[in-house]
Amino acid sequence: MTAEERLKTKNVRPTAMRLLVLQALMESKGPVSLADLEGRLGTVDRSTIFRAVLLFEQHHLVHAFEDGSGSLKYELCPDEHTHHLSDGHAHFYCAECGRTFCLPQMSAGPLCLPPGFEPDSVNLVVKGFCPRCARRHALQHSDE
Repeated sequence: MTAEERLKTKNVRPTAMRLLVLQALMESKGPVSLADLEGRLGTVDRSTIFRAVLLFEQHHLVHAFEDGSGSLKYELCPDEHTHHLSDGHAHFYCAECGRTFCLPQMSAGPLCLPPGFEPDSVNLVVKGFCPRCARRHALQHSDE
């Protein structure tokens, strides 16, 4: 599905800037921060990118989550996605390289909360070392 088709499917008017931002998200290999998008879209104003991403989040084109890096990360929702709390999946944040990875095989729901609690979002982030950094970390510590 093209960027324009995705926007139209979610009843979002496909302006030139929205198409640029969505295309950058579609081309990313994983979750990205606002700063990452800014770097990819060098000529587009930061506030324009933010407004587009916020609109995409409101229309369930993307979801946002905190990964512990100090900035929100944004990730495309699957095509035809309708947001349910139990749809969430885990993410992995590498403390060494700072990259964030999706772990779609690890569900973040359903939740069993005590009576009276009503969740509106779930954020499951596992922190540690990605495979590449774990190997490097193990090599550095094998000399000790």
